[in-house]
Amino acid sequence: MPPTPKQRVFSALEVAKICGVVNQTVINWIRAGHLKASVTPGGQFRIYPEDLKAFLDSKGMRVPEELHSLVNPVQPSILIVEDDRVFNELLQAQLQRAFPNVKIWAAFDGFEAGSMLGVNKPRVVLLDLNLPGVDGTELCRRIKQEPGFDNPLVIGMTASNDPGLEIRLRELGADAFFRKPLENDVLIKLIRDTLKW
Repeated sequence: MPPTPKQRVFSALEVAKICGVVNQTVINWIRAGHLKASVTPGGQFRIYPEDLKAFLDSKGMRVPEELHSLVNPVQPSILIVEDDRVFNELLQAQLQRAFPNVKIWAAFDGFEAGSMLGVNKPRVVLLDLNLPGVDGTELCRRIKQEPGFDNPLVIGMTASNDPGLEIRLRELGADAFFRKPLENDVLIKLIRDTLKW
């Protein structure tokens, strides 16, 4: 019988690097009961992926892709929320070429996007801000506030020249903002660099 793979656990130092804090801060979180951890016979703290993810979610911190994969071992995916069908399909084709192992989902309005978010839990949401049904800025707010959506990378897109739109979107939690027409190379690099795909 083949040996079972060893479960990945994180040290306090690894958690500190993920959170951008010093090692002692993580130890303080553990001792205060904020972050669940086990202790090795040698006195070292070990944090299981699901406990680390729960902690990061509770603090509104970004969950690294490695951690998402450990907790939810599913195929990474992108959801394109865009009511212009031709543009949506063109973007799907470009992203599929750039990320052949990533599932690309498409929604054409805010209501459809809402149901797909809950079921598919995409790691990236490309979000047109001028949508029929639920407005794109309102959808961004919901995505970032709803823990069940797993805090995906949200990238707003718009053809509007309103200078305040980007500020409002970032205040709602969006991670990036692009004006149309999109610079596809810049968009692909952002996704690749952020999620290490």
